[in-house]
Amino acid sequence: MSLKDRIRLHVGGKQRELAFFAFSLLLALAIWFFSNLSKTYSGTVSVPIIAECNIDGHKGRSSNSAVVSARCRADGFRLIKEQSRREKKTVVVKFERSDLRRTGQDTWSIFGSAKNSYINKMFGEGITLEAFITDTLSFVFAEENHKKVPVDVPYTVQCRPQYMQSGAFKTVPDSVTIYGEDIRLDAIDKITAPRLSFIDADESRHGVVKLNKPAGIRLSAEEVAYELPVSRYVELKGIFPVEVWNAPAGHEVQVYPPSAHVYLRCAFPLAKDPIASFKVYIDYKDFSESMSGKCVPKTLKLTQGVLDCRIEPEVFDCVEVL
Repeated sequence: MSLKDRIRLHVGGKQRELAFFAFSLLLALAIWFFSNLSKTYSGTVSVPIIAECNIDGHKGRSSNSAVVSARCRADGFRLIKEQSRREKKTVVVKFERSDLRRTGQDTWSIFGSAKNSYINKMFGEGITLEAFITDTLSFVFAEENHKKVPVDVPYTVQCRPQYMQSGAFKTVPDSVTIYGEDIRLDAIDKITAPRLSFIDADESRHGVVKLNKPAGIRLSAEEVAYELPVSRYVELKGIFPVEVWNAPAGHEVQVYPPSAHVYLRCAFPLAKDPIASFKVYIDYKDFSESMSGKCVPKTLKLTQGVLDCRIEPEVFDCVEVL
């Protein structure tokens, strides 16, 4: 092997050694860098916030943003990312109405520890709060055309034999505030929902239904909870004389027919027999104000557990005996 070849071989070996050394050094630096940045550090994080909240008579989103700053703990990567970002991304946070206090005509603020419930929404996952630097965040919610209308949820129910609807169908909330142009608001007198159908019901039904949203209208609630009470019942029957109550002294009123057939549907099992204290009567005042002498019978206050009361006939003929 010539001297020239020996020199070339020696130089090539040195270059490979240098390249391997440089690679090892870079790898060690990378491992050190990522190992250290994976550790948890403390730092200050600032985020601009736009608020959303359901406030009667006002827009649902604030017209301004407020910057919240806090001392936080996170891994090095996250802190470097948050602190080096030149243009902070605005975060939209939905606040509960109970956490905001009115501090001006159109201004609502959130103070102190009330902000703790929104840490993850403000700063995102992976950040642990040490302390808020900003104590108060204030937001402006401009006024908006609005009015309150009832919620109307149409429904049909078919119960199993010996079961019945035992109370009023209810929604929570039972009304909503609607927002929009005056011409649109004037055309709306209620907010509806898709019809609910309950088949073969043998227990109370609960759930949530989404409201129908008219075009160009914002609703204070997108959905409502509903309750349909259903109970098992037993039917009791009885025949009772129709009495006349509150007649002045010397006045006698005869009722035709003199007795009524009564049908009571009671929640099962029975806690108390409602038949034992049941009364059917005609109030003399109703008779005296009637032009035809026809009167609708009344009963005493129904005992607890009576779901429905039916009296036959529904109207009685009354004649005063002179």
